[in-house]
Amino acid sequence: MKKFLDSVDSLLDASLQGFAGAHADLVGFNPDPRYLWRKQAGRAGKVALISGGGSGHEPLHGGFVGRGMLDAACPGEIFTSPTPDQMLAAAQAVDQGGGVLFIVKNYAGDVMNFEIAAEMLESPHATVLVADDVSLPKDHSIGRRGVAGTLVVEKMVGAAAERGADLAACKALGDRVAAVTASMGVALTSCTVPALGKPTFELGSDEVEMGVGIHGEQGRRRMALAGAGEIVATLADAIAADLPLKSGQPILLHVNGFGATPLVELYLIYDIARRYFESRGLSVIRSLVGNYTTSLDMAGCSLTTTLLDDELLELWDEPVLTPALRWGC
Repeated sequence: MKKFLDSVDSLLDASLQGFAGAHADLVGFNPDPRYLWRKQAGRAGKVALISGGGSGHEPLHGGFVGRGMLDAACPGEIFTSPTPDQMLAAAQAVDQGGGVLFIVKNYAGDVMNFEIAAEMLESPHATVLVADDVSLPKDHSIGRRGVAGTLVVEKMVGAAAERGADLAACKALGDRVAAVTASMGVALTSCTVPALGKPTFELGSDEVEMGVGIHGEQGRRRMALAGAGEIVATLADAIAADLPLKSGQPILLHVNGFGATPLVELYLIYDIARRYFESRGLSVIRSLVGNYTTSLDMAGCSLTTTLLDDELLELWDEPVLTPALRWGC
């Protein structure tokens, strides 16, 4: 294992301190219990949006703390859920009197700990569960995983909260966005968790893992390395089979890198995916390409598609000012 670190035990805190220092105009860091909070607080009465999860997926979630997105993010240890005391402390710190909305990726530890925190929170609160990974069936025993579509939910609900939507409206919107968002990923390599010191799984030089999770979980199936067009078609076919697509439907297309795939390849993937969906009569009217929901040093990418209407398009276009996502400000 080759990584920039002095100690596995000090890696996360040092990284979070560096992150907060680099973006000191936008984000503050509370070290115990750990959470990142929005410095440019919203208006009184605004719904507070909080998310979190294991570290190693940066910039998710801390990179999306700021105007138009999250009010706080709770980082757990690498690939480990944050604890309820982190979530409770973050909620109490950023509550502006409009209630608290938790946005939770569907992983067992995240769901359980956010539920515990919600039970302890005295303020009005609600939860949006994101389960956009179509590599698993809808009736899977633990449900579908929450992956890169989480960013889309956080962006649109964050915009609505900034506009003044109340807690019930934010909750309903989050559920609606999650329901029209689908993702699927593919890995060219595994990732290496620092505490483990070796790849989570092994892939041959001529193999890819289709439907991989963002924690290094193995995916739907292992297949032979193919051309980019065939790989994109496999991902896009699964998404198209899951969403109620119809000719003329406007969509958001998000190509997300897992951390070790260069942009030259991600933009190639985007071009192929855009042509795939447009050949089926869809209209790709918004796009996002880059490393946003990563898996440490994994090589690979995911496709995320969100069905848009006039309201969702407006919310996506609303100004956002965070360390990792910003426009219109």
